[in-house]
Amino acid sequence: MNFDLGYMIDIIPELLKYLPMTLYLAITSMIIAVIIGVVLALILVNKTPGILQIAKVYISFFRGTPALVQLLLIYFGLPQLFPAMNEMSAATAAIIAFSLNTSAYLAEIFRAGLQSVDKGQAEAAVSVGMTYAQAMRGIVIPQAVRNAIPATGNIFIGLIKNSSLAFTIGVTELLSQGKLLATANLRFFEAYLAVGLIYWALTILYNWLQQWYEHRIGKPYRV
Repeated sequence: MNFDLGYMIDIIPELLKYLPMTLYLAITSMIIAVIIGVVLALILVNKTPGILQIAKVYISFFRGTPALVQLLLIYFGLPQLFPAMNEMSAATAAIIAFSLNTSAYLAEIFRAGLQSVDKGQAEAAVSVGMTYAQAMRGIVIPQAVRNAIPATGNIFIGLIKNSSLAFTIGVTELLSQGKLLATANLRFFEAYLAVGLIYWALTILYNWLQQWYEHRIGKPYRV
């Protein structure tokens, strides 16, 4: 068996140098996606006239086409239509693509979270003098967030892994560096296994943080 454990261990520090780029792509994209997802969810829940169909088409497109195709369209296609975008960096294109793709999934998660809270709670709050915005902010949204966290966490884990697609447009992140090391030393199994272990460690760490947060915000609901 031609497996060099020592080499795999040796390259892990080199791979970890590119972990910040992976986290930057994932976290920045997630923040933007959450903002867009909330707006889309509110449009879906309130059935806002005029833009409801636009929101549905947006969600359908980004949920129904591969993330890699969207990434290539944004990085190579948009500059063809809008020459001013020729200066757009690969990292920026990746963040745009991942944000748009992820927001389409989050919109449905947030919609379900909002609709899982009984409408009567908001109506009761308004009847005792609260404004609709106060009822949403103080009663509905906290419960919706709690209901949406597990699915949202799964989406973020998927986003961390999907960030590896950025290497296809030249972003030097975790997988890209692993590919370079594998090609240079012809130790493909060791290099890709090391990359996989780092991604695995990231998901384990995030799962632990999510479970801790779920436990914390769930305390008021436990007897």
